[in-house]
Amino acid sequence: MEELKDEKLEQIIQADEAFYMPVFGKRVPLVVDHGKGVYLYGTNGKKYMDMIGGIAVNTLGHDNGRLVRAISSQARKVIHCCNYYYNEPQTMLAKKLVEMSFADKVFFANSGAEANEGAIKLARGFWYHKGTPKPKIITATMSFHGRTMATIAATGQEKFREPFGPVTPGFEYVPYNNLEALKNACDAQTGAIMLELIQGESGVHPADFDYVQAVRKFCTENKILLIIDEVQTGVGRTGTFFAYEQYGIQPDILTLAKGLAGGVPIGAVLANKMTGTGFAPGDHGSTFGGNPLACAAGLAVVNEIESKGLLSNVQSVSAYLQKKLNNVAKKTGKIAEVRGKGLLLGIELDSGSAADTKMNLFEKGFLVSSIGSNVIRIAPPLILSKFQAIKFISALQDVLEGKE
Repeated sequence: MEELKDEKLEQIIQADEAFYMPVFGKRVPLVVDHGKGVYLYGTNGKKYMDMIGGIAVNTLGHDNGRLVRAISSQARKVIHCCNYYYNEPQTMLAKKLVEMSFADKVFFANSGAEANEGAIKLARGFWYHKGTPKPKIITATMSFHGRTMATIAATGQEKFREPFGPVTPGFEYVPYNNLEALKNACDAQTGAIMLELIQGESGVHPADFDYVQAVRKFCTENKILLIIDEVQTGVGRTGTFFAYEQYGIQPDILTLAKGLAGGVPIGAVLANKMTGTGFAPGDHGSTFGGNPLACAAGLAVVNEIESKGLLSNVQSVSAYLQKKLNNVAKKTGKIAEVRGKGLLLGIELDSGSAADTKMNLFEKGFLVSSIGSNVIRIAPPLILSKFQAIKFISALQDVLEGKE
């Protein structure tokens, strides 16, 4: 039986290489069969601790009872209906997000890139409908906002834009955490500033508290909209439901996606009452956005986070992880820095390859991601326990020390 399963893995890998566009390069040799809690299981029967959580998507882990029941129940009723009509899960999830946040209005999309596209359109639409178009949007160097044509233009990394030019105009990039550079880039055409509170895709770099406070003040004083991209940091990932809560500010527009429906594709644009006027009827829409299945899943995720006290768990396990990781740094001398918030952490290696470390951890049964040459990123399910965390810490220390 084991030989048959290994044969299946090879068959799937060969078929994938033959038929799927190679946008992901050479993948980790794992064909996922099923999951339970914080673990995934390959077709070869091997068990892996999922310390990347679908890149901050599998908020509740795998095979969560509430989420599975919500999806199954809604699928039996109706999976999709068009937005000509009302659907209860869409309305209830929008209401829930408004009650939990700064926002007054919500629009649902299908992904983080779509949510950010919507935010960009909403900001430009707001100024257009006021009769004073301000199309320029300031973003940060090393930011990441998506892979569509507008969101690669918003992304402050040339490597994502260069092959696909000319890109959507109207974006300017300034160094992250540099207030003077941001102020100097703004002019009469600047309608919005768009920032991540943690730049996840460039190595997990948090924004400075004072910087975010000052940006909010500058935007208010200069009538510039503040867009906060929480595609990766939202839905409890950093220990509060929204990361902006830890910075003592309120954005004008905020985006969510990844973890909102626990693995079912969804995105959301949240806006205050003023900024929500940027969309008039017919200005925006989505065939699949806000479909009943995705929104039922989103409601289940939010309700599970609340009922199971998962925000407290994130805070507790994060503090434990960071303490233990810093201990490993001292013992091995091979970790330069541990940074991030909640269960979105970057482990910058002082020596050695992040890609090699990722594969060595994979061989030991742990799934992580590598960013650039020297950063390991972890974004495990919010249900991760301290007992499970210490298993990961032990494995990482063994890998860094070259132990089998």
